[in-house]
Amino acid sequence: MATQIYLNLPVEDLERAVAFFTKLGYSFNPQFTDEKATCMVISDTIFVMLLKRAFFQTFTEKQIVDAHKAVECSICLSADSREAVNEMVAKAEAAGATIPNPASDYGFMYQHSFDDPDGHHWEYVWMDPNGPPQES
Repeated sequence: MATQIYLNLPVEDLERAVAFFTKLGYSFNPQFTDEKATCMVISDTIFVMLLKRAFFQTFTEKQIVDAHKAVECSICLSADSREAVNEMVAKAEAAGATIPNPASDYGFMYQHSFDDPDGHHWEYVWMDPNGPPQES
C-alpha cells in the first residue's frame, strides 16, 4: 500500500474553506466530515484535513500560527503543464485567494502560488520530465 499523506490545516470558517476549495475542483470525503472538520481529497494518496481552529488546537499545546502573519509551510502540488498551473492559480484568485508573487519560469520548471483565505501558502509546479538542461 502506498504511503498516504494527511496534511492538517486550521481554518477560521470551515464552510468558507470548503466553498473555496470546491471552486478549485477538489472534493471532500463525507465519511471524515462533520461540523468541526472535513477531509479534502487531492489524490488517491494525498488528503488535506481542514479543521476549525478550536478543534485543531485540541491536538497540540503549541500556539497555532496565524498564516496571515507567518509562514507555517508551503504546500506544493504538481501540475501536468504550465497551463494547468496558471488555471489553478486563476481559479484560486477568482475564489478569493491572494497572489503574493508572479509566476516563476525556469524553463524546465514553472511555478506559481497563492494564499488561501486562511493565509495558507499553496504552490503549483510543472516540471519537465527530462529535468534541467545538462551542462556540457
